[in-house]
Amino acid sequence: MKRLQPYIDEPLWAMLERRAARDGIGLSESVRRILVQKLESDFDARENAMLGIIGLWKDRDDLPDTDTSAGHVHQSSHGSPNLD
Repeated sequence: MKRLQPYIDEPLWAMLERRAARDGIGLSESVRRILVQKLESDFDARENAMLGIIGLWKDRDDLPDTDTSAGHVHQSSHGSPNLD
């Protein structure tokens, strides 16, 4: 585990103390749990947004086929991709 020493203003400190007391845990453990919850929530929201666009235009018939619009990618003799 790594050590971190952030500066926290008085109102935030008071909120953290109340939260830790409510949950029956120490202040450091409360901060760790809050950070994990926030970071996991942000990651899940981004992942869900990205997954939500999969197939978004699959039923559209007004768009050209991707092979037609993007061309074919192939490898040159130097191994770098080229577009036809």
